[in-house]
Amino acid sequence: MYAVIVSGGKQYRVQEGDSVKLEKIEAEVGSSIDFEKVLMVADGDNINIGAPEVAGAKVSAEIVAQGRHKKVKILKFKRRKHHMKQMGHRQWFTEVKITGIKG
Repeated sequence: MYAVIVSGGKQYRVQEGDSVKLEKIEAEVGSSIDFEKVLMVADGDNINIGAPEVAGAKVSAEIVAQGRHKKVKILKFKRRKHHMKQMGHRQWFTEVKITGIKG
């Protein structure tokens, strides 16, 4: 059984037991959260697609960790102008473990 959820403006295909890194969610490590925006739930050949969301579907998860991704280096360069600018960015994430899918 798997589901497609929306979190942080992105869509994720999750199964029970999966560990997924999502955009930062303000919650304590060890707490549980529910995702109400479920776009699709599939159980074998039985597929339930929402319009736009599946009514009554819910995916529950437990927060495992909060952290930051590796640094992404940004380089702006203009040739023959003596101009070069370097920047870096580290995005915050929340790692969750999917504990249950209810469809």
